[in-house]
Amino acid sequence: MEAAILTDLTRCTGCEACVLACKEVNDLPRETGTDKLSAETWCAIERQRGVPVRRACMHCLDPACVTVCPVGALQKTEKGPVIYDASRCIGCRYCMIGCPFDVPTYEWDNPFPRVQKCIMCYEKRLSQGLEPACTAACPSGALQFGDRDTLVDEAWHRIRAHPERYVEHIYGLEEAGGTSVLYLSGVPFESLGFKTAQLSPYPRLTWDILSKLPSVVTVGGVMLCGIWWISNRKDLLERVKSGEITEEEAMKQKPPLTGRDE
Repeated sequence: MEAAILTDLTRCTGCEACVLACKEVNDLPRETGTDKLSAETWCAIERQRGVPVRRACMHCLDPACVTVCPVGALQKTEKGPVIYDASRCIGCRYCMIGCPFDVPTYEWDNPFPRVQKCIMCYEKRLSQGLEPACTAACPSGALQFGDRDTLVDEAWHRIRAHPERYVEHIYGLEEAGGTSVLYLSGVPFESLGFKTAQLSPYPRLTWDILSKLPSVVTVGGVMLCGIWWISNRKDLLERVKSGEITEEEAMKQKPPLTGRDE
């Protein structure tokens, strides 16, 4: 089972019950802000053009944060959530740079700082057979927890049953290669601040670039060797012309005047 969350923005009332439930189960301070992700707020409700938008980790199917972490502090579990092991973290914060959704945050004021983000209540609830605190606390049915494939079917069913209510798109179905947090909306996602450009997994994009490096290095090496050969050949010709060395002496040096070995 690929655990996932379906977020139906047309049903969200902005009550912030999910935010408070997240804070309670993860021992996060209740008095800190609830409208922006931070080290003390792993689930937030942003207001975008009057629409309450729940924000948390997207738990990508092929997470960039896991790929860029050099010590394995972030791991994609078989059940779906991307979890974090603070004991391995070296504080490089590459995950913050690599995440296409700007989710991981950092404890800047902590003398022993950690990266902080939603882990879908993996240790305290999922491992015990319980759903995440946020979905359990939602009173309006805006959040639904379950198997990803089942939730995708449910999302398409809602769209087809009420085309006047929904944009014909499931956000997270393909974005960043697919995520375990899916969204439905009644207004275009772009107008709510969602990123929609990159569909392929970000780690795959990185490897596509890296895979071209050997050929780039090879071509670059050949070009540099060519430049070196031309420069040295010109220098040898000038030395012969000035009488510093004879043509025979020059022929014994590399590169040869004729461009061929003796």
